[in-house]
Amino acid sequence: MFAAEIYMQRFLLSSPVRTLNPEEADWFYVPVYTTCDLTPNGLPLPFKSPRMMRSAIQLIASNWPYWNRTEGADHFFVVPHDFGACFHYQEEKAIGRGILPLLQRATLVQTFGQRNHVCLKEGSITVPPYAPPQKMQSHLIPGKTPRSIFVYFRGLFYDVGNDPEGGYYARGARAAVWENFKDNPLFDISTEHPTTYYEDMQRAIFCLCPLGWAPWSPRLVEAVIFGCIPVIIADDIVLPFADAIPWEDIGVFVDEKDVPYLDTILTSIPPEVILRKQRLLANPSMKQAMLFPQPAQPGDAFHQVLNGLARKLPHDRSVYLRPGEKLLNWTAGPVADLKPW
Repeated sequence: MFAAEIYMQRFLLSSPVRTLNPEEADWFYVPVYTTCDLTPNGLPLPFKSPRMMRSAIQLIASNWPYWNRTEGADHFFVVPHDFGACFHYQEEKAIGRGILPLLQRATLVQTFGQRNHVCLKEGSITVPPYAPPQKMQSHLIPGKTPRSIFVYFRGLFYDVGNDPEGGYYARGARAAVWENFKDNPLFDISTEHPTTYYEDMQRAIFCLCPLGWAPWSPRLVEAVIFGCIPVIIADDIVLPFADAIPWEDIGVFVDEKDVPYLDTILTSIPPEVILRKQRLLANPSMKQAMLFPQPAQPGDAFHQVLNGLARKLPHDRSVYLRPGEKLLNWTAGPVADLKPW
């Protein structure tokens, strides 16, 4: 789910929008692959990412003139960590770090999106997390299969390893789902991840998409692809590609504080509203916008990102600095981040 930066580079390498002449370029893409620094369990290790990013920026600033003429205002980076360029998976610590100072003028393409949050700066492009298109395609079942599961969820309710006291992970929302509905026959919820996971989502009416450490979740992608109405539990979330995906029309938004009333909220939705949401979810173009397929397809997530970048053009003349002018502070941030990579 963190692989968007890898596939974005693969797409751009063969895209007709790419130029090999930097003087013709509207944008400069910098692939850094910070999410490829992994723990032994295969999860992104964000703590060294600021050093990686600083070293990459130092490299391009030292070898080519294009970064220095705008200090990154015409550059974009893909940062699909939990809290984007704040580079930490725990919100409190991510807020404490803030966005890496050297990225303050660049455009960030990131999965994290939450209104009025220090880890989402103005002008960022929010994208869906990567979900494997071919794998999901191979698990499709006949479209007329009855949806016999009312509410479906598979995933953690508590993160004992990182939040032993409970209540911090998912701001307590997932724990509230489990405590209130573990014995409710309308709710098919569990920590187990069966081999029929994708098929089960296609048999469900509602799929819970609660926040985890961060507001975003791959379940959003899976729910849209499999026509399961996403129940979005993440206060102030900024969702991807709002111009292409009418989230308010296809989803159900539940405040985190209202999780104990989920059964009442969902059972009170009229059948005609459910059917309307399901018809909208059946739109192939909506599904396409959530995917990073190989090869790329018209209207997919790659092209949605290009649309977002195009809307920011032309660059205002004010982004270009005078010779010798500097705005960014290269020594700002925690001391540990200043070590070379």
